[in-house]
Amino acid sequence: MRKSRAKKRILLPDPKFGNVLVTRFVNNLMMDGKKSTAFKVFYDAIDIISTKVEEEESIVVWEKALDNINPHVEVRSRRIGGATFQIPQPVRDDRKISLGIKWLIEAARKRNEKTMALNLSSELIAAFKEEGAAYKKKMDTHRMAEANKAFSHFRF
Repeated sequence: MRKSRAKKRILLPDPKFGNVLVTRFVNNLMMDGKKSTAFKVFYDAIDIISTKVEEEESIVVWEKALDNINPHVEVRSRRIGGATFQIPQPVRDDRKISLGIKWLIEAARKRNEKTMALNLSSELIAAFKEEGAAYKKKMDTHRMAEANKAFSHFRF
């Protein structure tokens, strides 16, 4: 029997935009407990976005980029009769956001530009335009779920 579910921690909204989702993003961006550095990187990336994308507000671009990357379905492995099947399942809202944030940050870290703020802003703009590595990861996940749709009757 598994232990009880972990309690959800209540996050404080960020100082600039007053958004809890920004804090969640920055917490994933943070390395070695350096939150102020992570906030600086994020805010610098937002400033870069505001100079590159004039038609929309930068925080709106960030929210739309995150929304474009959130997956709707994913595949989970399930062992049935000695064989392992990849079974497509819808993603919970909380997990959707977590996966989107992780994919965005991972794709930004793999980019080759001068600073992390530049990497992050470039990846966010790419995700806003529905392109880039993080968006490709979402599409690959959806494609995998579509390919394994035949096994969806094994869902538990």
